[in-house]
Amino acid sequence: MSDEVTAIDDPDDERLGDYRALTDLALRTRFEQPHGLFIAEGHQVVTRALRAGYRMRSMLIDAKRADQLAHLADGAPCYAAGPEVLEAVTGFHVHRGALASFHRKPLPAPAEVLAASNRLMVLEGINNHTNIGAIFRVAAGLGFGGVLLSPDSADPLYRRSVRVSMGEVFALPYAYLDPWPDGLKQIGDAGYTLIGLSPSSGAIDIGEVAAAERARPALMFGAEGPGLTPAALAACDRTVVIPMHAGVDSLNVAAATAVACWELAQPAPRHSATVENSDSHGGPHV
Repeated sequence: MSDEVTAIDDPDDERLGDYRALTDLALRTRFEQPHGLFIAEGHQVVTRALRAGYRMRSMLIDAKRADQLAHLADGAPCYAAGPEVLEAVTGFHVHRGALASFHRKPLPAPAEVLAASNRLMVLEGINNHTNIGAIFRVAAGLGFGGVLLSPDSADPLYRRSVRVSMGEVFALPYAYLDPWPDGLKQIGDAGYTLIGLSPSSGAIDIGEVAAAERARPALMFGAEGPGLTPAALAACDRTVVIPMHAGVDSLNVAAATAVACWELAQPAPRHSATVENSDSHGGPHV
């Protein structure tokens, strides 16, 4: 093993504190953000974090793959251990072979995110980390250049979010919009059309959104089940629905963001058919 890699055979070694109990969401939530760190998992995601300018604190790798992975540490402490020690520390089988602890960057102000793009995502109360990661990947892939989150939304830099996004959480500027929902006024003041996805009365088929409202859209999504709150809906310039077929009630929020972002990335409406809606559905995407 290279002299630049430190072998660890004790799962209680204090040098591995950043990696302890990674499957314990409550513990990690209390630990990571207050200590200004996040965990990246796997060669590709670690590489993307480095390319995005995040500074590595340390790296923990499978000893069998040290020759393949140790170079990623690039001067940061690099620890290697066998599968049993890795699992005892982290709480799961580290089959991707590499974990890295990174320093967080200061988040931009909402005004900076608003100025960074002509298309934004706005998320209210989405606290499922898998959905957050998928939404960031959708936003990056479909040309939405920033994300604003309500204060009760999940952490985009939680390990699962980072992994599901394939590191795209590093590519998009994001900020928490506080106070909520009063802060939503900043979106209209910056020249965006705030468009909420909801089956509420008065919502139109997303395909009907006029070209002028597509020029600078801020698409807002709520949590699965409750959807957007009444206060968030009241702040919208427009509410829209994704038409469903065969009696299907709704889409998962990550799937709905993909459909909605693709549609509103088109410069003009597809059709002018009227869609009937009601308040009977609980989900945010119908």
